[in-house]
Amino acid sequence: MATPKMQFSLKGFSQDMGFRVFAFEGIAADRSRLAFSVRTDLALTRRYGIRLQELPLLCHGLLESCEDLDGQREFTYAEADMCQYANREAARAEAAKQRKAPRRPVAEQPAPAWQQPTRWPE
Repeated sequence: MATPKMQFSLKGFSQDMGFRVFAFEGIAADRSRLAFSVRTDLALTRRYGIRLQELPLLCHGLLESCEDLDGQREFTYAEADMCQYANREAARAEAAKQRKAPRRPVAEQPAPAWQQPTRWPE
């Protein structure tokens, strides 16, 4: 039976020059706790159109995707990861646009009598 993966919770973030550093706490199956951090380059996030609100979840996903941490506690959300994310989001947006039903033109029908303007005799 496979051992359960480590659970990660966001503890906060700090600003380090042009980087945002997210602090996570990893909780192992035996309830031991370890500190982790993930750095993101803010200039690259702007280049790839990644909103700041998305960064904690992306960094959390990076930690969860690591099969074996091998004592490593500091990570960087790399440009290649940002590029892949931006491409996936662009493809998702394009697919949503393709699924959207086209609007039907409004038919030129006269309004019902109760919506007709009242004409007063002169």
